[in-house]
Amino acid sequence: MVEQQKQEPEIPYLTRIQVLGAMGATAIILWIVAKLWLRFGEFSLFSWHLNGRDFLLGLGLGLIITALSGLAYRFCAPYRKSADYYLELVLKPLELPDLIWLGLLPGLSEELLFRGVMLPALGADLVAVIVSSLCFGVLHLSGSEQWPYVIWATIVGLILGYSALLTGNLLVPIVAHILTNLISSYFWKMQKQN
Repeated sequence: MVEQQKQEPEIPYLTRIQVLGAMGATAIILWIVAKLWLRFGEFSLFSWHLNGRDFLLGLGLGLIITALSGLAYRFCAPYRKSADYYLELVLKPLELPDLIWLGLLPGLSEELLFRGVMLPALGADLVAVIVSSLCFGVLHLSGSEQWPYVIWATIVGLILGYSALLTGNLLVPIVAHILTNLISSYFWKMQKQN
């Protein structure tokens, strides 16, 4: 039986502090880009408002995305290999309480930029969803062999983008993104500890 070789990262393994710092720095950079784009663009931030129905829709969507990710992980070997590579780089050094930051920082900053700013800037239509989703997918590229993970992130971007357009509320993809990151990262860490 041939044993699969583990893909070594193209960037060195990071410490817990380096991962948390990189998450924080990335969130700040995405926030700055979003603010500058809003400042100099001829459009408004995508609408968002807190209401129970859309919060629950976001929770449901997050659970659906998490379930789909789990199915892809279980039945698609290239995605599993790619996800393990990415998650090993990001999650392995983190402790369980750190997963809260992994949910909140990307969930808020990435949704602000890709759905909150990019969607309306590009016209808040099908083309805007596709372009913003492709950009979102590429943001998750962490190595030359990571295309299955980028494709999955692009699909998630499409789902999140359509949820914003269909509901008219940025809260839905924000809640879905945060929940997906929290649950997926928790299960991955628990699986790897056993």
